[in-house]
Amino acid sequence: MHHTMVPSDRVEHVAVHSWDGAKLGIIERLMLDKVSGTVAYAVIKTGGLLGSHHHYPILWSALKYDAKRQVFETELTMRELRAGPSEFDDETFDWGDRTRSYPHPHYWTV
Repeated sequence: MHHTMVPSDRVEHVAVHSWDGAKLGIIERLMLDKVSGTVAYAVIKTGGLLGSHHHYPILWSALKYDAKRQVFETELTMRELRAGPSEFDDETFDWGDRTRSYPHPHYWTV
């Protein structure tokens, strides 16, 4: 039987591409809303120079799964992704604090 449920560990490390096919990164973790029980957003890990990485949040609703390619797609470009909140490897960033606003609608301010 076909169903749409998937365990979170099978979503982590799946590639994320922009609509033009450019790879943005991979899903590193999902942030769940404890009250509603829904996925609020995914944290995307992008590759960097010398093995360093940046981590960016994208609303879960802004990701669409492409079953043929087995990747998630988003309208965001790398430029738009970089304009939003991020964390560099080993920095402390409170992924649960959504009080700051950012210019792109696919961050958590929607």
